[in-house]
Amino acid sequence: MTQDNSSDLELKELHANGLQFSYLESGLPEQPLVIVLHGFPDTAWSFVELIHLIAAAGYRVVAPMLRGYTSGAVPVDGDYSVPTLGRDVVAIADALGAPKCYVIGHDWGAAAAYAAAGLHPERVERLVTVSVPHLRRFLFRPTVRQTKASHYIYKFQVPGWPERRIPKDDFSWLRALAESWSPGWQAPDAYFEPVRRTLSDPRLLRAALGYYRALPALYVDRTAWRHVFQPLRVPTQVIHGADDRCILPAAYRGAESLFPAGYRAVEMPGAGHFLHLEAPSRLAETIVDFLDAPSPAPE
Repeated sequence: MTQDNSSDLELKELHANGLQFSYLESGLPEQPLVIVLHGFPDTAWSFVELIHLIAAAGYRVVAPMLRGYTSGAVPVDGDYSVPTLGRDVVAIADALGAPKCYVIGHDWGAAAAYAAAGLHPERVERLVTVSVPHLRRFLFRPTVRQTKASHYIYKFQVPGWPERRIPKDDFSWLRALAESWSPGWQAPDAYFEPVRRTLSDPRLLRAALGYYRALPALYVDRTAWRHVFQPLRVPTQVIHGADDRCILPAAYRGAESLFPAGYRAVEMPGAGHFLHLEAPSRLAETIVDFLDAPSPAPE
């Protein structure tokens, strides 16, 4: 086990979907399982406060490092497609002995969460996504402003450029990029040091970029069209910051038809892209309120 100096939590290990995942955990095994998924540039360590807050509400909270973010979870086949990310989530629940679970995802973790719910709705009790709308809405109906905001995605497609640029000057470009997504927010060292430590490994940096480089193939992925891009059959809460400059608020409008099993949209004022770091208490309260809410009576 390894421990971050800023936390009382330790990284544990489990085997799922052919990979060895590291994860943080709080809560008791008999409590309902909540899987929390990080994005980019991020690691599970940035969720420590959120993990404790949700666990205090009576849940077993597990936050894995996503595939490619630790040496044991780098796939030999280089598969970072969204459907595979969803399969990872379900396999992690299997490894933890949970037939059903709640799933929370931020950024790329939200993409993985959407995929898990699309592929296996019977396994996901409720879904919470943070800072990312339904993928069909985001990928197929971007505005001109959103395309400009997503400029980094296109830069990441250029072979070799991000591998050279991101680590340069002690990751100053990457840190500035993350801060630009949340105006007025400065990335604390407690958040950024694990990111720097992870992406300093060229193999893990290539893996993180692999998520973005897998995006073009997603448009012709039959599994994605059959499951991920379809309306979700899982009650879902989508939370975003009103000041998010990574995925703009307009991307969330008009999405109700994509969530026929129940949809709760929350815009959080005074916050940007990294809600779990900017407003962890508000975010946890919003999430727990949704997880605890009574299920609607069947029609």
